[in-house]
Amino acid sequence: MLWGRFTALGLAVAVAAAALDQATKLWLIFVTDLGARGAVALTPFLDLVLTWNTGISYGLFPQEGPVGKWALLAVKVIAAVLLWIWLARASSRLTAVALGLIIGGAIGNAIDRLSYGAVADFVLFHVTTRSFNFRWYVFNLADVAIVFGVAGLLYEMLLGGEGAKTTREESKGIRSKES
Repeated sequence: MLWGRFTALGLAVAVAAAALDQATKLWLIFVTDLGARGAVALTPFLDLVLTWNTGISYGLFPQEGPVGKWALLAVKVIAAVLLWIWLARASSRLTAVALGLIIGGAIGNAIDRLSYGAVADFVLFHVTTRSFNFRWYVFNLADVAIVFGVAGLLYEMLLGGEGAKTTREESKGIRSKES
């Protein structure tokens, strides 16, 4: 139930995603001291700025107390276990990599919540002109991993990746036998 054909691949991706996320955060927080430096412009549309997210995605449901912190952490643990079970049943490399990215991103953000009581976010996309100002929410590499993982699952489900083809072929085989 917890180990399948592509589980090792998915877990390797999860470890890599979480490690890259944590290494980047540690470097920005402790080596470059991004919190003290304020916003660092990388391009006209991309800044590094340290913010602490006490909620979930987009800063929803912020939690300041220990009960909320542990509740959000429990949700992440449950989600990671359910994703691991899905990973154990993965029938394609794309599914395994996508699930690994999601698991790794969740673990990276969970480590922050355990260590700091909040998630460290630091990437800010923005478009600023004389008459227009748009700022995307601040995010981190764990969030990027999760988004790419979800995109991979959607691609496979909607556009017929390797796993979807296998499922369709199995369905045709079942229908042929019934005829």
